[in-house]
Amino acid sequence: MCAFGMRAPVLCSLISALFGFGLVGQLSAESGPSRDPWLWPFATDSIWNMPIGSDAKLIPAKIPTPAHIGCDLEWHIRTEAEDPVYPVFAPSSWGTRWPGERKLGELRIPADLIIPDAKPPHTPNACAAFLMPDGRTIRQLEPACRPVAEPRIVGYLHGEDQDLYGAGIKGTHYGSGLSAIGGSIRPGELTGDAPIRHALKLNVWAKYLHYSDAVPGFRWPADRCDSYARESYHGKNPSLVMGALLVLPSDLKPLDLDVRTEVGLKLFEAFQGYGAYISDDTAWDASDLCVERSVPHEVAATYGYTMTGTGPLVEELKRIIPALMIVENNSPEQIGGGGLPIRPLAPELIAP
Repeated sequence: MCAFGMRAPVLCSLISALFGFGLVGQLSAESGPSRDPWLWPFATDSIWNMPIGSDAKLIPAKIPTPAHIGCDLEWHIRTEAEDPVYPVFAPSSWGTRWPGERKLGELRIPADLIIPDAKPPHTPNACAAFLMPDGRTIRQLEPACRPVAEPRIVGYLHGEDQDLYGAGIKGTHYGSGLSAIGGSIRPGELTGDAPIRHALKLNVWAKYLHYSDAVPGFRWPADRCDSYARESYHGKNPSLVMGALLVLPSDLKPLDLDVRTEVGLKLFEAFQGYGAYISDDTAWDASDLCVERSVPHEVAATYGYTMTGTGPLVEELKRIIPALMIVENNSPEQIGGGGLPIRPLAPELIAP
């Protein structure tokens, strides 16, 4: 039986076809200890874990150098069976979310959970993913808000729960419909010794995205674009849309872009090996990486420079982003462009 099970017939067929060429080891999921699904989630053949393929067809993205680099902070929260279940309310507005209006459903959350309200002009997406006590069900909100420990939480609740062991595509990055946890940079990934071994998420200014009657502002794996896309997406590149997979070409070297910092080198490698999906609009001349909320503090404490504002890493990202290209043939049948994965596949998850 194929190691990928019934969810990946394309990979299974490719592995069988390559037995005679001694290439199976490059395609097989790694053996050995199972990875932690909370820190490295979703199936081996999820969009978030599949490397770029050797047959990827790249075209220039032509994203201009952003004036600013930022971080879209996400809230990833584990719940316990003892945690209370509270009502979920729609935000009062985008600029002032608390206390909310109109009950949307219910959600189990830690009783002491605090998530700040927006402070215009800073109106973060505040995407949140809650792991339920069963260890695999994920429920998602955006924009999550609970500035005081009252028996409620605010945010638009995603209508479809996700499985930590499944594909993990859908979620509350509502500009694209992509996950609030898949593709996120997690604690330790930028400061530890191991490379990042999954795709990233990148938010860009909607001004550069394309919308037309022929191209509705998104492509798979995104299932939507912003409601204001017709008025605000002015990009000329019809392939640069929500859900586009961006990648650094394989022949590009870090020194070609003068990337030297420890974090910059890790991000360069991740962009080159796995790419990044466009997941949301930054709403101004900026590009944002999607990260778990503690990551910027961890980077600053470890290396002494920031992921936003000014500094060596920011300048490196300003050089990396214009160099990104689009994987034009990324599709459900050939995630990452097809062919041989250029990086090892993730270890398989063993369900509890």
